[in-house]
Amino acid sequence: MSRSATATIHLDALRANLARVRTLAEGAKVMAVVKADAYGHGLERCARALADADAFGVASIADGLRLRAAGNRQRVVVLSGPDAAGDLAEMRRLQLEAVIHHDSQLAMLEAERGGDPLKVWLNLDTGMHRLGFAPERAPELHARLAALPAVDKAIVLMTHFASSDEFDNELTARQTQRFFDAASDLPGERALSNSAALLGWPAARGNWVRVGGLLYGLSVVEEKTGADFGFEPAMTLTTRLVAINRIARGGRVGYGATWECPEDMRVGVAAIGYGDGYPRSARSGTPVRVGDAPATVIGRVSMDLLTLDLRNAPNASVGDVVTLWGPQLPAELIAGHANTISYELTCGVTRRVLFAEDGE
Repeated sequence: MSRSATATIHLDALRANLARVRTLAEGAKVMAVVKADAYGHGLERCARALADADAFGVASIADGLRLRAAGNRQRVVVLSGPDAAGDLAEMRRLQLEAVIHHDSQLAMLEAERGGDPLKVWLNLDTGMHRLGFAPERAPELHARLAALPAVDKAIVLMTHFASSDEFDNELTARQTQRFFDAASDLPGERALSNSAALLGWPAARGNWVRVGGLLYGLSVVEEKTGADFGFEPAMTLTTRLVAINRIARGGRVGYGATWECPEDMRVGVAAIGYGDGYPRSARSGTPVRVGDAPATVIGRVSMDLLTLDLRNAPNASVGDVVTLWGPQLPAELIAGHANTISYELTCGVTRRVLFAEDGE
């Protein structure tokens, strides 16, 4: 059986989402986060569509190399910085910028004996407790970095929020205050807000916003979609029906025989499964669309195939398009049925899925 699963990337949606971010950012610079292959949408194609961003944020030097090889000349920030001393020379060669979050990285810089000035971002841990320096060390660290001839003097100060997607959680307000208190007497631009903070915490705006999910039309705010905030989904995942079977009442469907037909009914089989990145954890009742009609997943998701309740799609035929998520079926909705977040869904689309583009 040939695979028909296709992820269509909507380039116009990416551009519209960046424009929407700029409106919300109220003059702050925009770092477009394109790590994890642009949240599963394809690094190079998304960088091309997001060419008006002020910088790109990546997780690794390898991503920076891909951007430079594609001809992209924007600022590129490696969000976890160097892992080894040898990384610094490669970052300079590629003109990448480094987030410095640990004493081991500071030691690498202080051990250098020359080199072109490297642009750095100083990460302060205001409450995430993952990466970053204690805020009270900010003056000391800033002074040490600024004293190094191989470090650019325009140091950006940044932090990362733990719960900014919870608009009634005061942790974000406390983190914001800690950051501004620590940075109050220091020069340089400030970068605080991620996607959720851009939506819910205007006091944390700063000079830069770092946005990932919103650029792809995704939201991690509970019970909200990107569309609820004016953003357009940038991916539609589709496949086709490869079989329709008539199953009698009481017949059980799929591995483990976990779903029982409540009546005589048609069951569709779609050519997609967890081998393509559709979540195995998606429960029976997870919505899909068959053509223009609603349908639902029944039984367990298998590696290559998905079984569907077609009772609300009486005209469905073999070969019909099945939509798993997209503008009319938000990935956030599917994620809720799979006990995950939309980011994981798009990042999880595998290499055997065909990628296509529209909106060039």
